[in-house]
Amino acid sequence: MSNTSFRAITDGGPMHPSEELCRTIHRLTALAVNGLVPMFDPEKQLFCFSLKRMGSGLVREGASQRYTMMTLMGLHRLEESGTTSPIPIKPVLDGLLSNLDWIDNVGDLGLLLWLCALAAPGRLAEIERRAEVINAYAHSRHARQGRTMELAWFLTGLSHRKLACPDETPCMKDLAFESYRVLARNQGEQGIFGHLARSGSAAGLFRSKIGSFADQVYPIYAMTKFSQAYGDKSAVERALDCALKICEAQGSRGQWWWHYDSSNGRVAGRFPVFSVHQHAMAPMALLALGEAIQSDFTPWIQKGLQWICDNDLAFDMEDASANVVWRSQYRSTVQSLWSTAAALLTRREDPETRDGLKVMFECRPYELGWLLYAFANWNRA
Repeated sequence: MSNTSFRAITDGGPMHPSEELCRTIHRLTALAVNGLVPMFDPEKQLFCFSLKRMGSGLVREGASQRYTMMTLMGLHRLEESGTTSPIPIKPVLDGLLSNLDWIDNVGDLGLLLWLCALAAPGRLAEIERRAEVINAYAHSRHARQGRTMELAWFLTGLSHRKLACPDETPCMKDLAFESYRVLARNQGEQGIFGHLARSGSAAGLFRSKIGSFADQVYPIYAMTKFSQAYGDKSAVERALDCALKICEAQGSRGQWWWHYDSSNGRVAGRFPVFSVHQHAMAPMALLALGEAIQSDFTPWIQKGLQWICDNDLAFDMEDASANVVWRSQYRSTVQSLWSTAAALLTRREDPETRDGLKVMFECRPYELGWLLYAFANWNRA
């Protein structure tokens, strides 16, 4: 289907979700609230890196400030909807802010600005000073490499900061516009974002062309918020171009595919398909964009959610007994790399086939956190 046809479909005003979709979302948000409790380490005051199925039980592994920030944003939105968070937000946020030495890249700095703009706007000035936000590009290797996902998080943080505190210094405004320009350079003519900025090396040329699904949804969200914060219409147009392309590429069972070629807009590698893309990240980006431009992306959101139980392996990824949605359906690394390489060499899309697929029995807290961020407000319905 052409982008023109997609624009006609989405140019229909606010969405009107079906009762079935609302029931699905209410069930998943309840699962997320319950599922996050065992993922929290009360001694460290952090969420774990992963919860894995080991034998007949679930084992918590590691700890992550990044996943904690994402999860807190979901829990904050849950509380905005009128439901009490199962984990008190303020003590965890205070713990994150007590020492900022863990921030070593522009992406995590952006996530912290984003979180505080939502949950603690009164502390933004303090964070900007302590973390030297104005010098973020000089201090971050990821920023110098032009990594799309991390730049999108940073731009989102700056945009939410502007929305929360309209009064800002010219330097902060300049930083936001420069971040937007750097991120925009990673977008191809077909709307798809590469993984990082172009460079002269062979690896750099490859990575600049191929972008993951995360490299698409986070810029969609970032450019939508940047447009809202600064009134830049070109930003929301860029977000829409990317959204239309990934919707056009969505699989027959609602799959949001993994790798895309920014040089031609085609799917470069289909697997793994991650549950978080289906139930959280795609909806988060498309709902924000749809609200901003008064368009309805419900058909693609609902189709993506249906994959959770109606997928390539006919396996229900939602496990109500464990309060998790299992992480992905994947192939071996060798198979995935071969599929991507073949797609690039032949300039054909990676074929849609279930051969060699397995289920990854793991769930990470940010997955449930982003689910709440996308959908918790639906609890008001």
